[in-house]
Amino acid sequence: MSESPDADQRLTALEIKISYLEDLTDTLNGLVARQQTQIEWLARELLQLRRQGGDSGTPGSGLLDERPPHY
Repeated sequence: MSESPDADQRLTALEIKISYLEDLTDTLNGLVARQQTQIEWLARELLQLRRQGGDSGTPGSGLLDERPPHY
């Protein structure tokens, strides 16, 4: 059974679209992986800053709320 020229063109167009979609999926997957790595790094940095600042999680206890040494 032979396909019509119109069906051949449609099949080719679909194959091209799938190829582009696969490439886009790979690119987005890499981007998400990099973002996850960055999120994990930022979370570690935030935890470290909280430990350094002695942040207890209550308002008024952070570094920004402390009086400067010249007062």
